[in-house]
Amino acid sequence: MVRDPGLIRRSFGLQKEIEPTLQSQYHSELIEAIKRNEYHIVFGEYEVFLAREFGFCYGVDRAVNLAYETRRQFPNRRIIITHEIIHNPRVNQNLKDMGVEFMTGAAPDDSRWDAVGANDVVLLPAFGASAELTERLKATGATIVDTTCGSVMNVWRRVQTYQREGYTAIIHGKHSHEETIATKSRAGKYIVVLDMRQVDMLCDYIEGRGGREAFLREFEERCSPGFDPDADLKKVGIANQTTMLSSESLAIAGRVQQSIEHRYGSAEGHFRRFDTICSATQDRQDAMQEMLKRDLDLMLVVGGFNSSNTAHLLEIALQSCPAYHIYDATCIESLTRIQHSPLNSKQAAHTEDWFPSGARKIGFTAGASTPNSITGNCIKRTLELLGVTPIESAHLR
Repeated sequence: MVRDPGLIRRSFGLQKEIEPTLQSQYHSELIEAIKRNEYHIVFGEYEVFLAREFGFCYGVDRAVNLAYETRRQFPNRRIIITHEIIHNPRVNQNLKDMGVEFMTGAAPDDSRWDAVGANDVVLLPAFGASAELTERLKATGATIVDTTCGSVMNVWRRVQTYQREGYTAIIHGKHSHEETIATKSRAGKYIVVLDMRQVDMLCDYIEGRGGREAFLREFEERCSPGFDPDADLKKVGIANQTTMLSSESLAIAGRVQQSIEHRYGSAEGHFRRFDTICSATQDRQDAMQEMLKRDLDLMLVVGGFNSSNTAHLLEIALQSCPAYHIYDATCIESLTRIQHSPLNSKQAAHTEDWFPSGARKIGFTAGASTPNSITGNCIKRTLELLGVTPIESAHLR
């Protein structure tokens, strides 16, 4: 992908100026103490384990820093962001408190963009923005600051390569997720699959089974305009939303390759694959798997309820112990009531008597959009409800 001279992607050199604010809002002494103690501290009769990879990844850290720098660089100009900067309500609220306007939910053809002018500054979030919206904003003459994660841009490069070589992109992801919207806008021919059920339906069609009408109904909102499965599934390339569950993406790629080989006798000239799960997502999933070897009694996964990578951490945790996805310490209402986001649910829920009787070993992790301050407060809240006051009661090994 050629660097776009119409977009600012570099720091303004204001890191020293914004650092005190970032430290006060996102730093946690409790988290630092647990990390110094090999990610494990005994608090009274309770053991707290922290995943070795958790919280802000490089891409998120860069996006947040650049957003704060942008506000400082342009103190008197209107700043608009096309969507949430990341999937964390506290971070987004902090930007709103700084006067940043959010245009969440505005499609590229939304009339609200008509009000954007040359004196405005527009932030593109870490997930990126669609090619159509980016071009529309550039045409306004506004200053555009692009915080898109490098891993997301890597996926864009991959699907653009598929397009040039005549391959249809099969994108493993959530078709309405901002990142997937941005990716498919650069893909030419594409089809988005969420899970193995949809992959099986796609593979049945590749192999000559399944009806055309049923196929098009299933993928009506998940494929490129004018998609013709008879013509467009002869040459396919795999890509994925960077925050999906790695094991599932790999299984999907293997299933599609097997289907192509069954149909054509060989994958040569008909199938391409490339792992586009970002390293930070993979690291956090691997760290979760490693921590679960501790035989935990309970796992709390911290992150925005609309955070895909956080939801997949929950999915892994539930394979081994009771686990809850919470967005901050206020979700832990008491030891008998918790607000959380159940797996595969779009609605928050409350669960009674959630804390396991006799639980002593409690694990914590956080999605890539979660500041340490929020994770630290969740640990502190849990311990205080258990009658423990950190750090005074901590036993350092």
